[in-house]
Amino acid sequence: MEEGNFVLNDSDKSLLRRFVEFKNTLWARLEQEIVGQRRVVEEILVAFFVGEHVFLTGVTGLGKTQIARSLAEALSLKFSRIEFTADLLPCDVLELSSANALKTGKQTLDPNNGSILSNILLASELNRAAPKIQSLLFDLVRERKAALDSRKIVPPAPFLVIATQNPVENEETLDRAQLDLFLFSSKIDYLRLSEEIEMTLRTTDLACSLPPLTVSYEDIHEFQGLIRRIPAPRSVVEYAVKIVRKTRPQTKTSSSLTQKYVEWGASPRASQALILSGKAFAAFDGRETVSFEDVERSALPALRSRVILNKLAQADGITPDFLINKILLETRSEMKGE
Repeated sequence: MEEGNFVLNDSDKSLLRRFVEFKNTLWARLEQEIVGQRRVVEEILVAFFVGEHVFLTGVTGLGKTQIARSLAEALSLKFSRIEFTADLLPCDVLELSSANALKTGKQTLDPNNGSILSNILLASELNRAAPKIQSLLFDLVRERKAALDSRKIVPPAPFLVIATQNPVENEETLDRAQLDLFLFSSKIDYLRLSEEIEMTLRTTDLACSLPPLTVSYEDIHEFQGLIRRIPAPRSVVEYAVKIVRKTRPQTKTSSSLTQKYVEWGASPRASQALILSGKAFAAFDGRETVSFEDVERSALPALRSRVILNKLAQADGITPDFLINKILLETRSEMKGE
C-alpha cells in the first residue's frame, strides 16, 4: 500500500464517529467501577476491539477479575472466570449436557454451553493447567475453534481471553510459542496511594449496579471490522517492522544492546501486533489513519513477552521494557535521519 492512496470511505468515517462516541461512553462507565489501572484497561479494550487476546501478569488482588467482569457487564456479554490447576479436566471447563444425559443415559460434553466458551473468559493461572487443557484453549485462541473427543467446539463471538499468571508463583510459565498467540502481554501493578484510598472507599460502601450500555453484538462486530479497515501508511508499517527486527540479535540492524542481552527476538507476529493495536489506538482517538505514535504506544505490551533475554541480561538487571524503550529511541532517531 502506497502513501496517501487509501482512506476510509464516507460510511466508515460515519461509523468511526459513532465508535468514538460509544468508546467514550464505555470508558466513562468502566471508570465508575474500576479505580486506576487505566493503561491495563485500555490495552484490554484494544485487544477486544481487534478480536485478539491478552496475557496479563500481576500479583493477586489487583482487580483483574473486576476489570474483566465490568467489561462483560457493560456490554451484556457472558463472563466466566476459571481457576486453572494441574488436575483440571475438559469436563470441568465445559458444562455437561443434562438433556443429552437423559436421552442416552450418559453424560457428554456440550460444546455449545460451557464456561470456557464465554464471550469474555478470565483464564486465571493458565500456566498451571495440564497440557490438554492448554491445548484446547490455545486452539480456541489461534483458530477460533477446537476439537475434543471428535466434537467441534466453537467459541461465541465476540470472544476475548484474558489469561493471567502470578509472577510470584511462576514455577511453570507459558512457553514462547504460547505467549506469541496473545496480542499483548500486559502488566497490572499496585495502585497509587490516592487510587487505593478511592478503591477502598468504593468497595466498602453499599454497591450499586449500573445498567449495561445499549449495544448489540452486531454493533460490536461492526466496530471490530471498522478498526481492521483503519489504514496504516507504508512508512508506519516500515517503522513497526524495523522496531521488531531490532529485537533480533541475528539481524545486522539490531542494536548493540540486543546483541548483548537478547537470546531470541520477536517474531513477525509482533509486527502484526504493532499495526493492529496501532489501528485501535488511532480509532480510540477518532483518527482515520495509524501514526508513528500509535505504534510506540503499542510497543511495550506487544513486545515484552516476545523478546527473550539471556542470562547476562538477568545478571545485569536488564528488563524487556528497558530494552524496548532503548530500541524505540534508536529506531526513531534513524527514521528522522539523526
